[in-house]
Amino acid sequence: MHSASTPTSVTPHGAIETSRWLAVVFLLALIVLCLAWELWLAPVRPGGSWLALKALPLALPLAGLLKRRMYTYRWLSLMIWLYCTEGLVRATSEPAPASYYAWAEVLLCVLLFSACTWHIRLRLKAAKEHPSVHS
Repeated sequence: MHSASTPTSVTPHGAIETSRWLAVVFLLALIVLCLAWELWLAPVRPGGSWLALKALPLALPLAGLLKRRMYTYRWLSLMIWLYCTEGLVRATSEPAPASYYAWAEVLLCVLLFSACTWHIRLRLKAAKEHPSVHS
């Protein structure tokens, strides 16, 4: 019989780290996609587009994710839906190949949201099970 303090009820530190690194990787992939899409792959104007600046706000949460700041995971999981909406609008209104990049943006947004919410849930569960230990 397992009690509440046995290791089987503890949220594994490895899962928290995995969710953290997935969020970082998906965020970096989204930044690279936004820059490549607007500057080289399918720019609105030859030579690049000012729309590449949309990648700038995505760089802001990177430090918070790397420093394990719960607040960053929370607000990023909300902010990312702006990018998802932009991707959906452009995926359904622009011709190929831009529509393909827009669908990739939507996919990365959903993956990033999933990684952030998974991280938040794991951290909250760990804090609930071990209130004296900071995850």
